[in-house]
Amino acid sequence: MFELLAATTTQPTTNPLTAFLPLILIVGVGYFLMIRPQQRKLRAQRELLNELEVGDEVVTAGGILAQIVEIDEDEDVVTVEVAPGTSIRMLRGGISRRLVDEVDDEDEADDGDLDEAEEADRSS
Repeated sequence: MFELLAATTTQPTTNPLTAFLPLILIVGVGYFLMIRPQQRKLRAQRELLNELEVGDEVVTAGGILAQIVEIDEDEDVVTVEVAPGTSIRMLRGGISRRLVDEVDDEDEADDGDLDEAEEADRSS
C-alpha cells in the first residue's frame, strides 16, 4: 500500500503556468481582436464630436440628415436644421457621423485622366 502511495507521489509535477497558458493566450487574443478595436472606434467618435463646427452636415443617431446651425459648448447641445426653417436641439452625442464631400477628390482624379487622354489624342 505504501508503494502505491509512493508511486503516485513520485509523478513529475507540471508547472501551473503551462496549465493557464492557453487561457492567458485566449484572453490576449480576445483583447486584440475585440476590445482594442472598440476602444479605437470610441476614440474616433469622441474626436468627431469634438471637431464639429457650425455648417457641418451630419447624420444623427436616428438617421436624420441635418446641418449644424449652433453649438452650445456649455450644455453640450447642438442645434441642427433638418429642413429649411425647422431646427432641432439635440445632445452632441446624438450625432453619429459627419457627411463629407468626396466628390471633389474624384473630380480632380478624373480631370487628370482626361488630360492624359487628350495629350495622347493630340500626339497621334
